[in-house]
Amino acid sequence: MNTLYKNIHQEIIDQCREGSQKAQFQLYKLYYKSMYSVSLRIINDEMEAEDVMQEAFLSAFNKMDTYKGEVSFGAWLKRIVVNRSLDCLKKRKVHFEELNERTDQTADYQMSTKEVDMNVLKSAIQDLPDGYRVVLSLYLIEGYDHEEISQILDISNSSSRTQLLRAKNKLKELLKGKEIFSYN
Repeated sequence: MNTLYKNIHQEIIDQCREGSQKAQFQLYKLYYKSMYSVSLRIINDEMEAEDVMQEAFLSAFNKMDTYKGEVSFGAWLKRIVVNRSLDCLKKRKVHFEELNERTDQTADYQMSTKEVDMNVLKSAIQDLPDGYRVVLSLYLIEGYDHEEISQILDISNSSSRTQLLRAKNKLKELLKGKEIFSYN
């Protein structure tokens, strides 16, 4: 069963399909902050993330006729931003290692219910190597599963899992000794 998603901004989307620049600007204003954040988490460079976001919007406006309404417009646009961001990383020659599954799985950990200093955590995530940061961001922040990540990055499912595990371990190492928890 192929149901169409009801967008709250459908009228603006329809106007964009007709080429209305005013509608395009409205749609841009609605989504630019969240799409910039997505790109920045992947690319880790403010100027490049801004460029990627702009290119993604241009691409989306040029491909509006391919949006079929099967997912929310935001999800469709986010996929374009993710793909453009990954293309940018590929130009930087970031490669994702093919890793085996014999990685130590015991280091996977759960955050406690303590308050976390988000600035310290964000800074540590930005310090992760690109490959780790991308998989961590796609999985934990963007909500993609390992199957989707493996398709997006063209790596195996087990490599996605291993990259995530190593990213968590590296993040734990980067946070060691830093006061990221507040006890209220």
